[in-house]
Amino acid sequence: MRSIIGIIVVVWLIIGCVAAFQRGYFGDDRDVSCKSAGDTALTIVAGPLNYLGANPKIKCDDVKLPQPSK
Repeated sequence: MRSIIGIIVVVWLIIGCVAAFQRGYFGDDRDVSCKSAGDTALTIVAGPLNYLGANPKIKCDDVKLPQPSK
């Protein structure tokens, strides 16, 4: 049973990688930012849901990280 679940998870993630590739998330001309990395990761995790209309996006503009102490 554990191996079946493992196979399903691997296939799910492979389908997500194919969807991210088709959307051009792995191109050399893309800048690396919180938004682009987040969109790529969400697309991969969404897997086959991408082909059912899911288009996951992330907003990183509002993220405020704590500043180091002085």
